[in-house]
Amino acid sequence: MPDRIESRVERLAPGFRDLIRARRVPAPPTLQAMDENLHGGAVNNGTTALHQQTVFRPTPGTGRPETPVRNLYLASAAAHPGGGGHGAPGANAARAALGHRVLRAPLHRAQHWR
Repeated sequence: MPDRIESRVERLAPGFRDLIRARRVPAPPTLQAMDENLHGGAVNNGTTALHQQTVFRPTPGTGRPETPVRNLYLASAAAHPGGGGHGAPGANAARAALGHRVLRAPLHRAQHWR
């Protein structure tokens, strides 16, 4: 599978493979040993049971990519809307980071980011 993924990226971004310095492809049991959230193949960072969804979350607002640490944004399966192949948590984190950058930028630079 890694060869197939690299081939696809190489077609879209020629020269990509030349930039790869090393590659490590751990097997599922190794990943599970490294991260308890992957137990039994739970790529969504644990349970998707009802008690962890929407209004049942322990603290309102915890699904946002922003954190109390300046310039630190959550982009993993633990962030809204959860794991999967869609990349939405990363996209949300990128939008939040860029949005904060615009808000902190001087007026003449803010226009550049819109």
